[in-house]
Amino acid sequence: MGGVSNATLSPLPSVDRPEVAVALREALLAASFTADGLLELLGAPAYAALARSETVPALRATRGDTPLETLVRLFLLQQPVPHARVAEFLPVHACVESGWLVLTGEDEVAATVDVRPYGGPDGEDWFIISDLGCAVGGAGGSGSEGRQADTAVVLGVGGASTTLAGITVRTPVSAALDLGTGSGIQALHAAQHATRVTATDLNPRALHITALTLALSGAPAADLREGSLFEPVRDDETYDLIVSNPPFVISPGARLTYRDGGMSGDDLCRSLVQGAGERLSEGGFAQFLANWQHVEGENWQDRLRSWVPRGCDAWIVQREVQDVTQYAELWLRDAGDHRGDQTAYQAHYDTWLDEFEARKVKAVGFGWITLRSTTAAEPVITVEEWPHPVEQPLGDAVLAHFERLDYLRAHDDAALLAGRFRLVTEVVQEQVGLPGAEDPEHVVLRQHRGMRRATKVDTVGAGFAGVCDGSLSAGRILDAIAQLVGEDPVLLRDRTPAQIRLLVEQGFLEPAE
Repeated sequence: MGGVSNATLSPLPSVDRPEVAVALREALLAASFTADGLLELLGAPAYAALARSETVPALRATRGDTPLETLVRLFLLQQPVPHARVAEFLPVHACVESGWLVLTGEDEVAATVDVRPYGGPDGEDWFIISDLGCAVGGAGGSGSEGRQADTAVVLGVGGASTTLAGITVRTPVSAALDLGTGSGIQALHAAQHATRVTATDLNPRALHITALTLALSGAPAADLREGSLFEPVRDDETYDLIVSNPPFVISPGARLTYRDGGMSGDDLCRSLVQGAGERLSEGGFAQFLANWQHVEGENWQDRLRSWVPRGCDAWIVQREVQDVTQYAELWLRDAGDHRGDQTAYQAHYDTWLDEFEARKVKAVGFGWITLRSTTAAEPVITVEEWPHPVEQPLGDAVLAHFERLDYLRAHDDAALLAGRFRLVTEVVQEQVGLPGAEDPEHVVLRQHRGMRRATKVDTVGAGFAGVCDGSLSAGRILDAIAQLVGEDPVLLRDRTPAQIRLLVEQGFLEPAE
């Protein structure tokens, strides 16, 4: 994983003029250049189109002369704007001196970076900095043919960024580490609940942009370190939270630093997961997005279990699987190759398929990996597939998952039957069977919050869950059910704990103690 060239990228604003960032931030907020302000100005269709790299609706919506319309054209749409007009509401002279703006001709200014308003989880008004044309849509969607060759390009907010931010556990911590920080989105989130934030990246340009993102968002500065994966982390350093949206794309070579890891296959993601264990404080969390190979003759779940470091519980969720042709096409389009010479495109495509064939890869999975450091004698590793819609943010649900693991680990079947449980809110029961049938074929419990899980239960499980309000122990409820259905209560107590464990593990029931 070598160095990168910045030769064709715009010079970045200075990080040595914090007072300019403060003044610029105040001016942007005064003009309502915020996530809410953008939505109100552009309307939902034009706002959504920006995320698809389509700028025409936003250009049409900003044909007026208000400060907000002018700022959208300047910082999001990369249009030169009149110097005299901008000077009425921006500190133009200071912005030009410090590199946020450049003079174009005699009477216009242009932005040197994308500045995208971004709403924090508690209503904060933040700004994510990225390279020109890359605030939305990715490098291949930037509309700049030359941009594709700039391996140091730094992208802005994307679906992966917001997904990771949404699933991250947000308890107060002393130290957080953002590996491969990019434009600084994860570091910005972590700064709200971590006393100290360290952000690393192989790309020095990304570290510079992260500093700009934090400064313009009014967040504390982070400890910025250049290097690959855990290289910049000292041996004696541990963290309560480690997050990474790494360059996880499984590709032949490393053309684009922001997405291609430069290691063989899924080795980068494996190395990241395996290296996190010894860097976690006791009880600390490490959370990653990752891609992994589905290899012919190998169970993909076993592959991922082998990545989990010793001393860690793990929860791994596969959200999507693509065959190798779909996967290659996705990332070739991301780089803009489909818009170039078709012979070259086909050659690139062939190279990707050659790589997959050589490693016997038939598909690629994408998902979330969460580790938690534990002193338990037997860590629990859960690997599952859940491609269905979920409710973000999920950080509290992730924390609750591991708390339930602790509960189940500490309670054998006898203790489980002595315990009292509550059915969580917004769980509904669905009965599935043929029309007119006296009894349902099976019963499904479905959540409407968090992971929005659905699970099949038998009639005993459904009846048990339905009366769990925290007032009676599990054993007493089962004894009552046994009497109703005419079953031996001892046999029912013997066979039901496994079903109770599943309902607790998946978050349908919560301990009432």
